[in-house]
Amino acid sequence: MLVGIDEAIDQALKPIADALSNFIFYEITLFGAAIPLIVLWLVSAATFFTFYFKFLNVTGFIHAIRLVRGDFSKPDHKGELSHFQALCTALSGTVGIGNIGGMAIVISLGGPGAVFWMIVAGLIGMSTKFAECVLGVKYRIIDGDGNVSGGPMYYLERGLKERGWGIIGKPLGYFYALAMVIGCLGIGNMFQSNQAYEQFVVATGAADSFFLDKGWLFGIFIAAMVGAIIIGGLKRIARVTSTLVPFMALTYVTLAITIIIINADKIPWAISAIITEAFSPIGVGGGMIGVMIWGFQRAVFSNEAGIGSAAIAHSAVRTEEPITEGYVALLEPFIDTVVICTITSLVILTTVYDPAQSGLEIQGIELTSRAFESTISWSVTPLSVIAILFAFSTMISWSYYGLKGWTYLFGSSKFIDLIFKIIFCVFVALGCTLKLDAVLDFADAMVFLVALPNVLGLYILAPVIKAELKSYKERLVDKSIMPKG
Repeated sequence: MLVGIDEAIDQALKPIADALSNFIFYEITLFGAAIPLIVLWLVSAATFFTFYFKFLNVTGFIHAIRLVRGDFSKPDHKGELSHFQALCTALSGTVGIGNIGGMAIVISLGGPGAVFWMIVAGLIGMSTKFAECVLGVKYRIIDGDGNVSGGPMYYLERGLKERGWGIIGKPLGYFYALAMVIGCLGIGNMFQSNQAYEQFVVATGAADSFFLDKGWLFGIFIAAMVGAIIIGGLKRIARVTSTLVPFMALTYVTLAITIIIINADKIPWAISAIITEAFSPIGVGGGMIGVMIWGFQRAVFSNEAGIGSAAIAHSAVRTEEPITEGYVALLEPFIDTVVICTITSLVILTTVYDPAQSGLEIQGIELTSRAFESTISWSVTPLSVIAILFAFSTMISWSYYGLKGWTYLFGSSKFIDLIFKIIFCVFVALGCTLKLDAVLDFADAMVFLVALPNVLGLYILAPVIKAELKSYKERLVDKSIMPKG
């Protein structure tokens, strides 16, 4: 019965999903290499904001760490989360399966040189994250109970109206909110629960696992776990993510660095290959531009800079200075892309990657698992557990993103909020049982489609951000903004 539903939904939605995917991921040929326009749109924005804010992604790094540490925090400021909790909540939405399996695909198709360009794109993406999270805080709404609502739908509506673009601001806000509701059910929900189930089967015996044909059982369990957290609201989500994100990230990084150290004799070659093949690729279609595109694509898909989703979480921070959360947010692409994705790449390059081959027979998380297993045989099980935690944390963060889109469209009350949370949990369970490829394609395309209005809004509001930054820096110099103690 479920299979019939599966096929009927897929067949009905497939033409729409294909058309939308073809539009948003439309490719142009540049120097012999195909580049998706959405990647060009996001990377161009990241490059612009890096120069526009005079490399704040570098010069503001230390100040960002001080803010996360709580040096400038004031308990009487309005908001729901500390800087650290806001960062962890946003990170839990971006650090996920893609950090483990995505890099394997990039190296398989783009070679080691793609890692270099991924790092470059991650570094400049920090500037985009800064911009959208400053605006998220500046144009947020705080109700009488202290509950915060913010993100692109609010700065598109309120910010563009302030700049004289009100005629398009509200429609763009509604479009963003609708796309986020649909998108959260795919990339932040069904895909994650499906990948979590597959990793659970691996961890419990693979082909011999008792749960091999019991996706429905795992789906009910994981949906119940997600529901228990998200029904408690943002503060419960933040408590979980502020514990879970550091734990799973440090565990993964520690295990990965151990693999790299054991294979230390191959590190010089790996680093050399990353640098040299970034400019002189071997066996990759499109040459240097092709390698660059693979690296840029992995970076923008990994840290979501320009999508605006993270600004929804960062908007809930306790601060009266929008610029502070922009500083905090620029750490996100650095941790997600520059650190975790690069470490994953080094694991693959120092273990299973064969420079004599133009590609690898297996890709995705299976290749990363084999890379870990090739050095430490028992590492597959903890890697599977970490992957499940990555997927779980992504789901609870994206539930909040979807909820804020939902309440922007329909208003907020306990009943309205509960309806969305129930729908979200149902889709979590369905993700483990149904193969809704068209649904996932449609939802994923909707998530990246919002980059079009979001980045447009960032360009229009760039002078507002620059004025806020100038004022903040001046007050830092004259010490009217003082750290605690």
